[in-house]
Amino acid sequence: QVQLVDSGGGLVQAGGSLRLSCAASGRTLSSYAMGWFRQAPGKEREFVATISRSGSSTMYADSVKGRFTISRDNAKNTVYLQMNSLKPEDTAVYVCAAGPLMGRVRASYDYWGQGTQVTVSS
Repeated sequence: QVQLVDSGGGLVQAGGSLRLSCAASGRTLSSYAMGWFRQAPGKEREFVATISRSGSSTMYADSVKGRFTISRDNAKNTVYLQMNSLKPEDTAVYVCAAGPLMGRVRASYDYWGQGTQVTVSS
């Protein structure tokens, strides 16, 4: 079992950048593929990005492709989401997740962080 703690959210102006972190404890992060999801008020939780166990493969939602970058440092048991060129529509609670395989759907993941709020002002 693994515990995930998300951090790095905040308030930023449109066009700005933030880097989210997801720190794992309880089991080595290299055992899991990792993903980031987000949920805006009144909306379903949606896929943002995923990365393989080794970090060699990544996938992104079309809405963030070219602006967000997912990465991982298995030695530090941490996954990151670098978010650039932020838009007001990126405002949401961002949550990291761990699972056996990469995936774009929530069912691919077994463990979830608590989430970190990202607010982008126009």
